[in-house]
Amino acid sequence: MLDQMNLSAILRQALAGGGEFAEIYFEEGSTTSVFCEDGKIEKVLAGTDRGVGIRVISDLRTAYAYTNEVTDAALMELATTVSRAVRGKVFEQTIAMKPRAVGAGFPIEITPDGVTLHEKIALVERGNKAARDVSETIRQVMIAYRDSRVKCQIANSLGDFIETNRTGTLYLAQVVAAGADVIQTGYEATGKFMGHEIFRERPPEEIARAAARRAVMMLGARKAPGGLMPVVLSSEAGGTMVHEAIGHGLEADLAGNGLSVYTGKVGQQVASPLVTVIDDATIPNARGSFSFDDEGTPAQRTVLVENGILKGYLYDRLSAMKDGCASTGNGRREGYHTKPIVRMTNTLIAPGESDPEEIVRGVGQGLFVRKMGGGQVNTVNGDFVFEVTEGYLIENGVIGEPVRGATLTGNGPDILKKIVKVGSDLGFGIGTCGKDGQGVPVSDAQPTLLIDEITVGGAA
Repeated sequence: MLDQMNLSAILRQALAGGGEFAEIYFEEGSTTSVFCEDGKIEKVLAGTDRGVGIRVISDLRTAYAYTNEVTDAALMELATTVSRAVRGKVFEQTIAMKPRAVGAGFPIEITPDGVTLHEKIALVERGNKAARDVSETIRQVMIAYRDSRVKCQIANSLGDFIETNRTGTLYLAQVVAAGADVIQTGYEATGKFMGHEIFRERPPEEIARAAARRAVMMLGARKAPGGLMPVVLSSEAGGTMVHEAIGHGLEADLAGNGLSVYTGKVGQQVASPLVTVIDDATIPNARGSFSFDDEGTPAQRTVLVENGILKGYLYDRLSAMKDGCASTGNGRREGYHTKPIVRMTNTLIAPGESDPEEIVRGVGQGLFVRKMGGGQVNTVNGDFVFEVTEGYLIENGVIGEPVRGATLTGNGPDILKKIVKVGSDLGFGIGTCGKDGQGVPVSDAQPTLLIDEITVGGAA
């Protein structure tokens, strides 16, 4: 761990060539992963990693270097290396470390360290058996378990010293079912900053069966019809819509560089008056939550869109310096080997007042989406495409037969303005968000939504 006695000297050395801000980021983590494929345990991985990164910001440019040699001598050498990449005004302020702020993370009832490897393997084997028992059409089952424990320390030239701890657990199932001429895949996952008490909420068997049943059900589904139609997105669908259609476009590094369809639109209507979008890193135990971000800024709840009006963007320290405002606590990094960038945490569309069942009953003909898959978005123009992994036709206000192969295509601001009903429920999905070669854990959420018209890709 970092020695507070020497941090000021190391930071001052990093700023020897100039600069407005310097930071030291220390991380020590351990992980255990278990993978089961083809009915047997394929891999069991366990390891630890520790290292330090030093960053200097000068004239809104970043110099960053890292090492896994955590000694005072190595850190002073690393600081010297970074300082050589910087040319600017001499940093004259005093650097005095303030009393540390500690982010203890969320309370953990059953720590992964207190669970044997044999028990972790058994969790995976239970999921594998449960999935295979669903149907004779099951051809492949992949079950994965992962836990992680990460300790971080952050010191910067403002004198801040922050220490955080995070413990997380992830469990996922991917199942392939095959018929005469059709192959379908089902996927289900759970993950939180929580210990093994997560399996009280959802046992491994429940997760695996959900994936298997989705794959088997889609075998008998006919191809989805294509064209413009009303679509009801269930709260169970997860938050792919909010994450892709608007979330990335509200990250200040993209918006500030003109790479977002939402650039320069603060104060303008960008969604239906029924839509409020929030990024909230304070939700207890959620996969995108923390006590401090990876720059030492306290976790926050940020209202991005309120009643359809764009209120602001997500900021890390660098983008906030560029815009002359405060960070919103969205500076995140994959690890000590990467610099922090603007990232979402737990992003959601806030619940409304409509009864979810009434929303469905009000649709004559359309598509009901129970589960979304992956998605892609062009942040510059807002165009997106999402995969539907579980969908049904709506006939006269009733959810009917399942359909497969559907996609949703549209433009973010356009589709968000076409949301005409917002349910009173709220459902979460989890994922690992990729950006600039980095992946960080996130969750997304939405209530049941009715889009009065969207292009559904399917059979002509």
